[in-house]
Amino acid sequence: MPAITIGLDGSPESLAAADWAAREAAQREAPLRLLHAEDSPSLLYAPFMGVSAPGVIDAQREWAAHLLRETESRLTERHPGLRITTQQSEEQAVPALLTVADDTELLVLGSRRLGTVAGFLVGSVALAVVARTERPVVLVRAGGRAEDEHLADARGADAITTPYREVVLGLDLESPGGAAVEFAFEAARFRAVGLRVVHGWNPPAAYGYGAVMDSGLDAELAEETRHGLSDVLRPWKDKFPGVAVREQAVVGSAGRHLVQASRDASLVVVGRKRRQAVVGGRIGPVTHAVLQHAVAPVAVVPHE
Repeated sequence: MPAITIGLDGSPESLAAADWAAREAAQREAPLRLLHAEDSPSLLYAPFMGVSAPGVIDAQREWAAHLLRETESRLTERHPGLRITTQQSEEQAVPALLTVADDTELLVLGSRRLGTVAGFLVGSVALAVVARTERPVVLVRAGGRAEDEHLADARGADAITTPYREVVLGLDLESPGGAAVEFAFEAARFRAVGLRVVHGWNPPAAYGYGAVMDSGLDAELAEETRHGLSDVLRPWKDKFPGVAVREQAVVGSAGRHLVQASRDASLVVVGRKRRQAVVGGRIGPVTHAVLQHAVAPVAVVPHE
């Protein structure tokens, strides 16, 4: 089985992501790979620090090796039996992660929380990897804990032995993305929880503003949208009969509704169309909004 790979740089967000990746690997019975890439840009400052470039390189590699050993030891202690490998790459982070993606089941990266209003900072490395890789990527925020993915216990206290919170999927009926749908159903099955599917829609522009005021037409369009959502999900429900599905067709952009739903979710799943922009890949507005503001970990799954 391909490994789950975590991009590790020693930051609090990457360490939180490593914890999440270890739990996910244990759950899927998959191996875990800890990857550290060289931080070449710091060599530019070596002469000003009175250190030779080779000396900086050696120090970086020694620090990275120590980070990988310490993280491996910590995760092995928490998850006995988990198969863990470590890898140091001489490439910079983005090309290193894209290189290992070919034999990776899932890439896991960290995102730093800025605050309640500002949301999360998804760095240039994470954005570049999400936009260009062919594999699913999960973003985990700094401070994320296992308890956050589980329901509170009978006393209302945090726990890790209670059932998981539901998985949430953002679905675009115009481009449903089978890979993203399957990923969400699989995630719900692994966690033994229900799947909440959110689709955002607006009345077609051709109807004009009058259509918005026509409650009968609004109701008709809403019913058509709900039927369309059910039609798309029907074969997946048949494939995953053990997953209870809750369907929501909501008016407006799906981004805001998905961010709201993330507060009670163990995982949010969104798709990304495989399309090339002039420079690199592209992340759609809904996916970008969810990455910036969701509370739960977010999985971005590329699809045709």
